[in-house]
Parts: sequence; C-alpha cells; structure tokens
Amino acid sequence: MQMNANYTSLVAVGDSFTEGMSDLLPDGSYRGWADLLAARMAAASPGFRYANLAVRGKLIGQIVAEQVDVAAAMQPDVITLVGGLNDTLRPKCDMVRVRDLLEEAVERLAPACKQLVLMRSPGRNGPVMARFRPRMEELFDHIDELAARHGATVVDLYGSGALGDQRLWDVDRLHLTAEGHRRVAEAVWQSLGYDAEDDWRSPLPDTPPPSWTARRVADVRFARQHLAPWIMRRLTGRSSGDGLPAKRPDLLPYEDPRV
Repeated sequence: MQMNANYTSLVAVGDSFTEGMSDLLPDGSYRGWADLLAARMAAASPGFRYANLAVRGKLIGQIVAEQVDVAAAMQPDVITLVGGLNDTLRPKCDMVRVRDLLEEAVERLAPACKQLVLMRSPGRNGPVMARFRPRMEELFDHIDELAARHGATVVDLYGSGALGDQRLWDVDRLHLTAEGHRRVAEAVWQSLGYDAEDDWRSPLPDTPPPSWTARRVADVRFARQHLAPWIMRRLTGRSSGDGLPAKRPDLLPYEDPRV
C-alpha cells in the first residue's frame, strides 16, 4: 500500500453514493464526498485532475461493464471503488455473482493506479437495515479480503456509529446528508495519508427525539415520495440512473463548480 499524501489525480467509480446524492447544491446538482475530497486534494496539489464516473442506481455488473475499464485507462494516482450495495438491497440477490464481479473490478483497477480505495459503506440504523445486514456484512468481508490481496485500503464507514445516526441521512433513507458526505470525505482524506482536520467518527450532539406524530408524518412522506417509486422501478426493471451520463466523465484539471 502506497501512502503519498500528495496525489495528483483521482477517479471515482460507483453509484449514487459516489455521485453525491443527496448533497444537493442550489443549482439542483449533487456534490457529495468525492467532489469534496477532490477539492481538498486539488488544494494540496496544483494541476490536480479529477473524474467521477458514478451514476445513481448502478448495480455492480453495470459498474464493471461501464466504468471499470474507463477508469483503468485513465491511470490515475487514486481510484475509489464503491459498488455492490444496490445489489444487496434487491429482493433477489446472487451474492456469489456480486462477489465475483467485485473481485473482477478490483483485479482490473488495482494495477492501474497507485492507490485503490475500497469502502465498507455506511448503514442507517433502523429495521430496514437489519433485514439486509447479513448480505451487507458478507459483501464487506469480501472487500476486506480483496484489499488484503491487492494492496488496497479500506475505509470502514460501516463501523462508525456516528454515520449510522438517522440525522445524517436524507428523507429518502438511502443517501447521506451534506454533513454525512463531509464526514465521508474526511474519512477518505485521512485514509490516503493526509493530516486529519477533524474527527469524522465523532457523534452528533444529543437532541430531543422527534414526537410520535412527527415520525408518522415522516413515514408517510417517505412511503409516498421514495418507497413507492423505488418499488415501481423494481417491478418494471428500471433504474433511477437509466439514460444518465457519468458525473465527470473525463480526467481533467479540477475546477470548483461554484467559482
């Protein structure tokens, strides 16, 4: 494992987590942890280049078919790969195939960069998470094994109690808030050997729990706005990312979109 802390390029591979949902900017676009990380790495390395190939809704097979070879051809200093979690959330999931595809991705990406970063993705506390936890933990165990064999580093977001806090998750209950993404960026930043700026694992301050009425209103809103459309996409075989291009398809000098 090479820890440089002076990397000159980054390519991010994955799904909605890496695309940046639900860290919404005023113009309607998504920022997210990868953009935040790229901005900080660019500040430390003039001429820094960045590409983000992630597209929401992608399964690990689609990530391998559509993103992995593109990322490998760019030969960046750092590649981040987060994928497979969408597969584990499907009612029917072939975990053997998911593990094989993830292994294929790692085998192709690890030789193409100085440092490959994998993640044990964060999980929101709650009953839905409990249902899918065994699959997720099987996936994460495989990620640990792959990292050990291929010299990748693993950022353990799943093991952070703070990132399981429901207050760090958007109303769709699938994606992190802006503060959640900021913490992930800090976690990856530190894993690459840069000096820590804060403790991304620190718990949120205690606040009074929402009332029973507020929780029921939130449940109804979630079911109507997010759960029902998600179920409909599963029944029709569609994905939220169908037809969407990669977020930043080319490895170009980083420019802050807010400037």
